[in-house]
Amino acid sequence: MGKLINLKCLKHFFASSSAGGIILLVCVIVSLIIANSSLAGQFSNILNYELGTEFKSISLKFPVLIWINDGLMAVFFLLVGLEIKREITEGELSTFRQASLPVLAALGGVAVPALIYASFNSSDPHTSAGWGIPMATDIAFALGILSLLGNKVPAGLKILLAALAIVDDLIAILIIAVFYSSEIHFNYLGYAAAVFLLQIVFNRMGLKNLFFYIIPGILMWYLIHHSGIHATISGVLTALTLPVNGEKGGSPLEKLEHMLTNPVNFLIMPIFAAANTNITFESGMIEGLLGSLGLGIVLGLFLGKPAGIFFMSWISVKLKVSQLPENTNWPHILGLGLLGGIGFTMSIFIALLSFKNPEFQTEAKFAVLTASIVSGICGFMVLNIYNKKKRHYSS
Repeated sequence: MGKLINLKCLKHFFASSSAGGIILLVCVIVSLIIANSSLAGQFSNILNYELGTEFKSISLKFPVLIWINDGLMAVFFLLVGLEIKREITEGELSTFRQASLPVLAALGGVAVPALIYASFNSSDPHTSAGWGIPMATDIAFALGILSLLGNKVPAGLKILLAALAIVDDLIAILIIAVFYSSEIHFNYLGYAAAVFLLQIVFNRMGLKNLFFYIIPGILMWYLIHHSGIHATISGVLTALTLPVNGEKGGSPLEKLEHMLTNPVNFLIMPIFAAANTNITFESGMIEGLLGSLGLGIVLGLFLGKPAGIFFMSWISVKLKVSQLPENTNWPHILGLGLLGGIGFTMSIFIALLSFKNPEFQTEAKFAVLTASIVSGICGFMVLNIYNKKKRHYSS
């Protein structure tokens, strides 16, 4: 009887909308504990272990961390891309005014943090290159925190955050390619573009078998990875080519979305969280938060992100260029803007590209972690408190 009750509780937990976010937070805490324990070296060795194979001139041998951040996260981006395409064709982003909001909000959320960072560091030749660090939103962690709220927030807010974060990531990838990459291999990009066009042709031909899109998508991932650009973009591009009209059993897009939801929420995102929260605390980190580098990052993410997202959204709505999602109000946008301040992985990645000095890298990583934690907590609290007030006044 006890086992039956436990299984029932477990099934109820995994069926809840907040389960993925709770597992994600547990993985963050466990990873931080491991990184600051005697197991840190062993865990780091696992992440740096080269996995894969080589065949003639084709190499598929990468460290485990690359397989997680570039490989598994491409699947995550594929799922998010599928959700957004579905909303563009028949849901919350199906009109120009709805679809323009995440684009314009993302632009505001990119520009303001960069300006804040530059105001602290533009005159310092050692840290001025880090202006791109506070521009990025970590879509996995931001959506994970939002999922903790379950149905306490309108469904359109999740779609808005996902779309905004994808635009944000595309801008970050473009900025990395132009300003932070030492070498871009345009021949690989050309091949990837040809594969993308082939997927579009398959769509126009009315081919509905998923293999016509997934197999080329894997090839595109390989080509983009070798081009020097973050390979997760292949997931979004593949999602855009999936047909949305199908037979009685649902469209290919809906079938793939259904197949990926649980593996992404309960496997890929927790693995990603455990691998990327692997930060060892060192002496001098707290003092570094008060320097120009630390302040530029913390204030850029915690203040610049919500300010840029909120005011750009407000201006675009007031000018009737955009409109808010259904049942969404301005406190929701403020909470969403704060969640946008969760920079984490992409911000840390840009920090490593910005500085060769290990001391600056350590300071930047701790500042990103601090700003992301504070932004996540504040964003969650704003949305939760507003939901409670709404329920109080409606009852």
